[in-house]
Amino acid sequence: MSESRPGRAPETVDVEQVMKENYLALAKLLASRLTVVAVLVVVPMALNRAGSSASFFLTLPLVAAMFVFILTAYRLWAGVRLSQCRKVLNHYPLEFHTRVVKKSSHWTDYGNVFEVKISTRGEHGAPLMKAINATGRRRWPEGTENGAWVSGDLAFGGVMIVPGSNAVLFLNPADWDKLAARREQAGAERVARAEQAGINKRNWRKPVLLWGG
Repeated sequence: MSESRPGRAPETVDVEQVMKENYLALAKLLASRLTVVAVLVVVPMALNRAGSSASFFLTLPLVAAMFVFILTAYRLWAGVRLSQCRKVLNHYPLEFHTRVVKKSSHWTDYGNVFEVKISTRGEHGAPLMKAINATGRRRWPEGTENGAWVSGDLAFGGVMIVPGSNAVLFLNPADWDKLAARREQAGAERVARAEQAGINKRNWRKPVLLWGG
């Protein structure tokens, strides 16, 4: 993908390739976590078989392994939103927005939640959105200074894809109630589309974005 100039859209992203890259990133994250769990379980068992007496120091890694496994499972359940992003991308086209400004970042147990303004130069009234990396990564993706691709309806929510890194972020209005009037004026077609994409409610099947924030 070629570099983009501020205010100009880069080449259109290949959604299938982007999703493939993000599923691969998720698989790598899981593999690294499960490797840690395996080491914490295997090492004390091997030492015990080698003749080391059972002790607190042999039990401690097993407790740590259980903790890491539970935390990994929780982050998968609460923070990973690739399937939700796929649903949005199936119902909305990608549109390029020339300005993406990160306002703040909140640490949560399942990933960092960012507050962002997504707008187009020359336009006003962009709503403040919350964004979470769909693969559970915590860091803010590079490349947003030149804009990003957005799929969805910002009065309801959507998906942001960052050119270059191809990071996928799930979007939710920062103040759902504040945008109620916009949704009420959206019309039956927009509301039905949001329902089909699964962004018609404040909270989806996963916990509220601001837990821990």
